[in-house]
Amino acid sequence: MKQVAIGAWLFGVATLSSGCGSGDATPASSSGGAAGSPATAVGGQAGNPSAAGGSPGSGPSGGAGAASTLTGGAGAAIAQGGGGPSGALPEGDTGLASKHPGDAGIADDPNVLFADDFEKYPATSQGPDINKVWDAVYQNQYVGIATDAANVHGGKQALQFTLPQGPDELSDGTDKLLTEQQDTLFLRYYGKFESPYDVVGSSHNGSSISAHYFNGNMATPGVPADGKNKFLVNLENWRADELTASPGQLNVYVYHPEQRSPYGDHFYPTGLVNPNTSIPFDFGPDFVKRPDIIPDLDRWYCYEYMLKANEPGKRDGRIAIWLDGKLVADFGNLRFRDVASLTIDRFGLSFHIKSNPKGQTRKWYDDVVAAKQYIGPVAK
Repeated sequence: MKQVAIGAWLFGVATLSSGCGSGDATPASSSGGAAGSPATAVGGQAGNPSAAGGSPGSGPSGGAGAASTLTGGAGAAIAQGGGGPSGALPEGDTGLASKHPGDAGIADDPNVLFADDFEKYPATSQGPDINKVWDAVYQNQYVGIATDAANVHGGKQALQFTLPQGPDELSDGTDKLLTEQQDTLFLRYYGKFESPYDVVGSSHNGSSISAHYFNGNMATPGVPADGKNKFLVNLENWRADELTASPGQLNVYVYHPEQRSPYGDHFYPTGLVNPNTSIPFDFGPDFVKRPDIIPDLDRWYCYEYMLKANEPGKRDGRIAIWLDGKLVADFGNLRFRDVASLTIDRFGLSFHIKSNPKGQTRKWYDDVVAAKQYIGPVAK
């Protein structure tokens, strides 16, 4: 892992699986840039530079622990609901996966809502076959199945997203609708970036969990969350410039009622929030600053994050991130909704770029599980 300064972005694409926005900003300036959405991204919305503008200054910095230490330890289990902002979170091999070595039978666990190891598809599958399991696949021609061992985490197959070289904005993605909407969702998956990955600027390159953010399969970027209409949290990486190592800093991109821009906020493990990084955000008295992380390329990681919606009228919403079973970020004291009917209805995987001028790039996903409780890495 590498630890570097933070960058962030703000922009809008109408049919991304992660569906948000960008502006090429650094935490020092936080000045959002506009980003158009060409037809290849299926209709987008430019960012709002004035709304994204921020004030120079420094936000929270530092944090306990080394960014390269990702082994994870034991922790107390939590039931559905995720615990309050001060509640202990589990880590390591203490989750649902520990009961299902190799993830065998994990799809049948009563706390699991969805699982896909990508073994069920024909080896030559492209997007249309994947659509039989997922509810929406974007850019079918660039979404397929990998069978080469180096690009498969478990078993013999993995999901492969390809972004061709070119100047146009483009989004690969797969989305799943929840049959039973949830107040809390844990999403775990393995991901690997191809080297060289040389994308600067906006890139929704991870995953999303959302509540009513989509109208059908159309995302709603640039429409702020107001407590009654929607919320969204994406787990992704952001690379502000070529001096920042690829694939960029791990962060969550959040639509919530107190967002600072129509195009959402970025929360970093240190506690910095972009835009307007000079303005502190109150994550509660128990917030722990942690180091920023840049994952290595050409390496599989176990990514997991939790989105817990608040009880209306309370600030007990929470976002937590685990990397290889290690808790690397924990944001409490959050308000996502003011009505109980606003519940999580969708999650997805995505690989989006504003432009990709330097060469084709790929990303792989494997062993996806969505559940009501902490999942943890695949157990041996």
